[in-house]
Amino acid sequence: MGHTGKIYVISAPSGTGKSTLVNALCSVDQKVQLSISHTTRAIRPGEIDGVNYFFVATDKFEEMIKKKEFIEHAKVYDNYYGTNINTIHKFLASGKDIILEIDWQGALQIKNIFPESVLIFILPPSLDALAERLYKRNTDSRAVIQKRLSMAVEEIGHAPEFDYMIINDSFEEALLDLRSIMRAPRNTTQNMLEIVKQKFHF
Repeated sequence: MGHTGKIYVISAPSGTGKSTLVNALCSVDQKVQLSISHTTRAIRPGEIDGVNYFFVATDKFEEMIKKKEFIEHAKVYDNYYGTNINTIHKFLASGKDIILEIDWQGALQIKNIFPESVLIFILPPSLDALAERLYKRNTDSRAVIQKRLSMAVEEIGHAPEFDYMIINDSFEEALLDLRSIMRAPRNTTQNMLEIVKQKFHF
């Protein structure tokens, strides 16, 4: 039978370095597939529709909600984000591990539907470090940054509801922690037994 894909849900306050970590993980681990969410937020410079997100108009998104096409969806910073059911089933069928980058509310919704999914929360080294990163990023106004920081405090309060927590202080260590969490289940006896039986004829 071999390894069957797992769902990993990764959440973090904005500016924690979650996307950088996930992108680095996907580039070094061919057994990982990043799920692509739908969103109504504006496309940022360098982003590609269908790669970073599926960018849709608000009325289209709301129509999809009515048709129950999302496993989870939430309104974050005045924009909708959602995970399409078909996207998940397509990736699961490939046997790869799937990463969902979504907020804590969506993560808990996924856990309800897929109890075997693994929830990982990425934390900044401190709130001061997070503020510094957000200002350095220079993509948002001061008002938006203040809003993101107050949201971060609330989001971090939900970290204990997750299966794992990683503090992104040293990027290399955080990436190693993330890889360890995702690689270990592939080597359980349940996943390895068929392969070992074939190799060693027992």
